[in-house]
Amino acid sequence: MAVKRIEPGPRMSKAVVYNGVVYLAGLTADDTSQDVKGQTKQILDKIDALLKAAGSDKSKILSANIWLTDIKNWATMNTVWDPWVSPGNTPARATVEAKLADPKLLVEIMVQAAV
Repeated sequence: MAVKRIEPGPRMSKAVVYNGVVYLAGLTADDTSQDVKGQTKQILDKIDALLKAAGSDKSKILSANIWLTDIKNWATMNTVWDPWVSPGNTPARATVEAKLADPKLLVEIMVQAAV
């Protein structure tokens, strides 16, 4: 089986497709001046684009890991996540509080999806 790498870089690829599954890297917002809602929206847009490039979409997401720098932002982040996620196709999901690589980052999301 061939491995397909999407937007490969020297350290990591944005996504890797293998054996009918696409694995996305942890994604963060580009515009870190935005609040958790704005950053979450940016990330979900990136997820949509990468899933499309892999031949998949959000209705096929199997699992999601979400990291928040402050777990108090859980409900606010969900105001963007809930209308975005495919109704009837919600993935297994974990959301935890964690320190991220840049203090301006408020959220990071990583998903795996069927292709």
